Amino acid sequence: MKSLKLGICGLGTVGSGTFNVLRRNIEDINARAGIPVDIVQVGARRDRDDCDTSGVAVTRDIFDVADNAEVDVVVEMIGGTTTAYELVMKAIANGKHVVTANKALIALHGNDIFAAAEQQGVAVHYEAAVAGGIPIIQTMREGLVANRIEWLAGIINGTGNFILTEMFDKGVDFDTVLTQAQELGYAEADPTFDVEGIDAAHKLTILASLAFGIPLQFDKVFTEGISKIEPQDVEYAKELGYRIKHLGIARKTDLGVELRVHPALVGERRLLANVDGVMNAVMVQGDAVGPTLYYGAGAGAEPTASAVISDIVDLARTLSMAPEFRTGHLGYNASHPNPPLVLDIADSVSASYLRLMVEDHPGTLANITTIMADNGLDIESLIQKEHESDEPVVPVILLVGAAKESTVLNAIAQVEALQEVKDKVARIRVEAL
Repeated sequence: MKSLKLGICGLGTVGSGTFNVLRRNIEDINARAGIPVDIVQVGARRDRDDCDTSGVAVTRDIFDVADNAEVDVVVEMIGGTTTAYELVMKAIANGKHVVTANKALIALHGNDIFAAAEQQGVAVHYEAAVAGGIPIIQTMREGLVANRIEWLAGIINGTGNFILTEMFDKGVDFDTVLTQAQELGYAEADPTFDVEGIDAAHKLTILASLAFGIPLQFDKVFTEGISKIEPQDVEYAKELGYRIKHLGIARKTDLGVELRVHPALVGERRLLANVDGVMNAVMVQGDAVGPTLYYGAGAGAEPTASAVISDIVDLARTLSMAPEFRTGHLGYNASHPNPPLVLDIADSVSASYLRLMVEDHPGTLANITTIMADNGLDIESLIQKEHESDEPVVPVILLVGAAKESTVLNAIAQVEALQEVKDKVARIRVEAL
């Protein structure tokens, strides 16, 4: 092949970033790829002032790109899971390779997309789908292949991390920071995907499949967002030596694999506790290498473009290989000999922070600690706060040792049934990472 010819579909934030970085750094990119990389067509609904597409064929119909016989690689940057799926499947059917930054597409439809690609002998690359500019996919597929992955945990949504950082630093509530994040462009007008953990669950689905050789199973990820985190819990966590972070966690146990996205208390001196603002980080524990941390910009035009272009260069380097010699789409070139099951959240194990609002009567704490003991839960720390003004109730904070989810929930239900306990118990998991 004399050159690698690209068709870019979508000139939004990531698409335009990819186009501009390719143009700006083309000499280095060509030298690293070993062959010239050319943009021969762009499919976009409208032109952008910050993209000079002169000399490149532009179409308003993205499917023209998938049908263009001159295009070797379709670079899908349109987002969503309907039209994008049709575009990718058409490109594959036409014998074209695909590069995408679309985490939802891979998490929801990756199994079908990869099967179609393998049948056609083409490759689908998706480095930019997880953690923006951090090369975590390449690391999982190649850099850590000698290891049995024991667990991974990541801050993989910048919007949620920005909100929790501001709550920690400034003591403000969730709604106030969310409005600020929207004004700064960090959060969408409808922030549900970010703040309720759906975006992070898409990314965790992909990482877990790479780590453990399991099919993509987004529907089995336990997902909890950050919208119910209250400033008082941020402050109490700080007093106890923790910070609250929104984590995606995949952990292999003797029973199977835990897949969960939720807020968690992380020790203030731990690496992940100190990832702030809109930055992302992923920690991976391998049996041979031990813990490794990957940190960087998780979003943005050019950081994400960096990952997209790394896929393009990787394709250029491996096109001469027979398909069976390329790295498998999920890192395994053969079926995993014994793929583990994904566990229900009820079977997962973690420590817990519990905040109770209780009437300050004699015997109240004794009743609570008895319930914990009866359920086999170890109380590692117990703090009763002082009365504030004329409030009839006081906060009681418990740190409870690692226990099965179902056991913790059963104990919480019993505590909430006590007459002297008011409101629901606030519970946040505690992770020793």
